[in-house]
Amino acid sequence: MSSEHFQKLLKPADAAAFLDLNRSTLAKRRMTGNGPRFVKFGASVRYCIEDLEKYVAQSARRSTSDQGGGER
Repeated sequence: MSSEHFQKLLKPADAAAFLDLNRSTLAKRRMTGNGPRFVKFGASVRYCIEDLEKYVAQSARRSTSDQGGGER
């Protein structure tokens, strides 16, 4: 496989900085299942930039009452 099939994986601290979140907030969201997808290698957790970007896009809202789930 060529390197274009692989994405750079971010450590939790770098992923939190990318999302402008506290690292502990990202960890809590990971534990509750409310955060972005992640990859786990033993005790190591990593995030794909593509998954972080998708998480941001899915979190977009048009109003405070908007539950998400797509364009309206």
